[in-house]
This record gives sequence, C-alpha cells and structure tokens, in this order.
Amino acid sequence: MVTDLEKEAPNVVTEARFRQLLAKGYQAEIVCREDAYTKASVWYGEWIIRVVDQERSVEKLLVNIPRRLKADSDKVITLKVFKTINGLSTFMHRTGFTHVHVPFHKGGRSIQALPNEVSQADNGSAS
Repeated sequence: MVTDLEKEAPNVVTEARFRQLLAKGYQAEIVCREDAYTKASVWYGEWIIRVVDQERSVEKLLVNIPRRLKADSDKVITLKVFKTINGLSTFMHRTGFTHVHVPFHKGGRSIQALPNEVSQADNGSAS
C-alpha cells in the first residue's frame, strides 16, 4: 500500500516547506491564540501560522525543528509561536509578504497571500 505523505498526520511544516507551499499558491493563515495587549508601545499576544490551500482542505501548522534532533533525544517538535506583533510581522516580511493583517482577539484568523510577483518569481526559480 502506497502512502501519500502530504495527506498524513501530523500536518506540520518546517519554515523551508512553508515557503515552498506559499510559492505554489498556498496561503498563510495567522491564528490568534491569546488576546493582544499593549505594554510600553509593544503589542503582545500569541499567534501561530498555518499554511492552507485555496479550498482550505489542506491545513499544516508551522513548527520549529530543534537543532540536532536525534531519535533518542528529549527534544520535541513544537509550534512556532509568535509573542509580539513585531516578531510576527518581521517573519512574514522575510517570507515575502508586503502587508500583514493581524487578528487581535483570541480565535481571530486572517488569511494572507503572497503578492503575485513574489510567488511567480519563486515558482520560476524552482524550474
């Protein structure tokens, strides 16, 4: 029996795979896990990012992979959690987004798509 690994759990992606999927037309979904609040002109909260396809039938969570992960290691793969809007927007900008819509309340979600010129450039370089 052949297994399609793209459809198997756990539905997680590393940052490198996240970038590849975005270049193929997937979208980033920012999910607010804790209400945002401001302290000393900095917005704090808790946000995670998922990559979803246009039909929202494929959903994968962005994760951190510990360095030097060994089979017998106590290190675990964890969700990439952003604790400030600055950290979130910096990550999104480095990924190629030209703007970011950030939900401020727990449970809020926002879909982000790469600008066409960014995703086309990435697709062209992969050929």
